[in-house]
Amino acid sequence: MFDDAFHRDPYQVYDRLRRQSPVQQVKVSPRGHHTWMITGYAQARAALADPLLSRNTRRFGYLFGDRRDIAPALLNNMLATDPPDHTRLRRLAAGAFTAAAVDQLRPRIQQITDDLLDAIAPRGAADLINEFAIPLPVTVICELLGVPERDRPQLRRWSNDLFTSDAAGRDKASHGIADHMTALVARRYHADHDTAGKDGDLLDTLIAARQGNDRLSRQELVSLAVLLIIAGHETTTNLIGNAVLALLLHPAQYAAAAADPDRLGPAIEEILRYDSPLGIATVRFTTQPVTYGPTTIPAEQIVMISLGAANRDPAQYPTAGALDLARDRPGHLAFGHGPHYCLGSALARAEAHAALAGLLRRLPRLRLGTTPEQLAWRPSRMMRGLRALPVRWDTVSR
Repeated sequence: MFDDAFHRDPYQVYDRLRRQSPVQQVKVSPRGHHTWMITGYAQARAALADPLLSRNTRRFGYLFGDRRDIAPALLNNMLATDPPDHTRLRRLAAGAFTAAAVDQLRPRIQQITDDLLDAIAPRGAADLINEFAIPLPVTVICELLGVPERDRPQLRRWSNDLFTSDAAGRDKASHGIADHMTALVARRYHADHDTAGKDGDLLDTLIAARQGNDRLSRQELVSLAVLLIIAGHETTTNLIGNAVLALLLHPAQYAAAAADPDRLGPAIEEILRYDSPLGIATVRFTTQPVTYGPTTIPAEQIVMISLGAANRDPAQYPTAGALDLARDRPGHLAFGHGPHYCLGSALARAEAHAALAGLLRRLPRLRLGTTPEQLAWRPSRMMRGLRALPVRWDTVSR
């Protein structure tokens, strides 16, 4: 199912599956591995909030059948837990990503955006993914966690490798990023936890964090730090790249966004719906039979919920396959729904807003530097994003 054609355009596959049934069993690997795929909006929204679907890979990992060598820090991260553990871990990290906390970050986000645009604007051409859409959120999340600048390129490479089609490469990358963050945490894990977090970064704050009388264990801290590094930039990178491409392929929509910066916020919501940066959510497992619409999924089954497919469901969104920045139909699932709703959604929106506003303002007559058919997409069933986005624009002499 997840071949090169799918990576280029998953929506043809999603539409075909949804027409057959919004909930059905599909073959996802050449070896015959099957899972349940949800492609309808109503069914996806229900499943995302269903307590009968577990995220606990330690309990249900045997369902995959193949033996993998994934680092425990990734295998057992917050996204792979259920309440009450998930509730406790999420609450400890949530303070750094509230609307108020993000507002405090906006000046720094703007400064990073301006610095990146200063570097490329005079040239008239760039790869917007690797020269802009990656370094912006990577810099933000690494500064939040206190990751040294010299370490960031390698962390990005490991993170990227986690979302490739090469299982061995994914396993190797999981150990690389886990070992690196383990070493960083060890250097920062002071004997007196109560002094940490007062004037330090987010990692110091997490070291000092308590939930009642319970602290984060060393393993939980490493796992959470790894998750924040990965989730803190992957979605935003894809969002920026997908947004720019969508606007360039729809000149009238591009002109509307450029003419009215105040409409950029709603425009980002439509772009999130139109080409979701996370195509398929992390897997769930049925703890007992569950029913969505007319379809019942038995107990102890793997379930994939396609956010990208749900957001293109014509039953929820008329003309779902069209980009319409004036669309007034909220409720997209690009950031999920329910207890696992994306913790960093406010930060991702702030970074995307600064990025798009800057690009529209600083790069006149922005256009693709290649044909759409030549664009390379990431070979990932989860992530929906470009490997590179070559663009050109008119330079302005000063």
